[in-house]
Amino acid sequence: MSSPRPPVTLRATRSVLRGLARLPAPVIRAVAGRPRRVDGYTLRGDVQAALRLLEVSPGSDAAELTPEQWRAEMETEAWLFGHRPHVASVRDAAVPGPGGDIPVRVYNPRPDRPAPGVVVYFHGGGFVSGSLDTVDPVCRFLARYSGCVVVSVDYRLAPEHAFPCAVEDAVAAFRHVRDHLGDYAAPDAPVAVMGDSAGGNLAAVVCHRTVEDEAGGPDLQVLLTPVVDWSRKARSYTLFAQGYYLTEATMDWYSHHYLREPEQAGHPDASPLLARHLGGLPPAYVLVAAFDVLRDEGLAYAARLEEAGVPVTLRVDEDGTHGDINAMGLSRASRDLVIEVSEAVRDLLVRR
Repeated sequence: MSSPRPPVTLRATRSVLRGLARLPAPVIRAVAGRPRRVDGYTLRGDVQAALRLLEVSPGSDAAELTPEQWRAEMETEAWLFGHRPHVASVRDAAVPGPGGDIPVRVYNPRPDRPAPGVVVYFHGGGFVSGSLDTVDPVCRFLARYSGCVVVSVDYRLAPEHAFPCAVEDAVAAFRHVRDHLGDYAAPDAPVAVMGDSAGGNLAAVVCHRTVEDEAGGPDLQVLLTPVVDWSRKARSYTLFAQGYYLTEATMDWYSHHYLREPEQAGHPDASPLLARHLGGLPPAYVLVAAFDVLRDEGLAYAARLEEAGVPVTLRVDEDGTHGDINAMGLSRASRDLVIEVSEAVRDLLVRR
């Protein structure tokens, strides 16, 4: 679970970024430049300043790199931007999957008392990158502020394991936790599925795939800036094609590596927004970022869930971009957002 000490240059870069975040607001605004306003939303100054720095950094766009290079970049960014609070118990384990054992990391904030629930978490990274380490900061915050046991899932990645391998691993991991709940919490504890970006896609698909299981599907789905439709590009793709961290070119690159055939974009296991029926799915918490290519499809999915009678809590991160939840080491606003989401997960599971 521990990584080698980063080189001096990376440690210096992190110091600069975190120092920037602590500057007075007028100074941050001067660095950020003229405020960006779109659809009535204004991008937060610290986010805009960080984006300006990323724009001049080499290797900041996946479309310019190989999968191996982008995975290394994601690990670096997680170290640069993340913050890792203490959690009482963190252990690595594995659960059985269709392609062999699936690595998981289990976070238990209070081993001495019953948890209000278990959260099965799927990391982001476009199905090509991401790992237990890249999502470690978010899972630590989630465990600490929700009080839940968190099971982070290291599903197989494309292009080595293209669609539907990630889906099959995600479904298998959820079913294992559900069927062995006593290994993680009380046997009757509620179970949520949760994920960011690509992980939000997997959390949504797990709900579809298990809704008719005899043992039942998840009790809650938490979708953070999810990708839910590979078949078309909504208006937000045009608005935020570049310059807002996740670019249109990166999404095209992810799609190229994840989907073996273009026709797979229309499969509901890839694009849950295209599923014919959404009735009977568990209550949903959906987070979308105002400045994100995925914003409009996330809003559309929340609307379809509501139309199907699914209780939905919609949260719009009005001044943030895709990946805002991963910048806790740089931004107080990002930390507050993750804490808010974590507390909402706890409350929704208890309320169920």
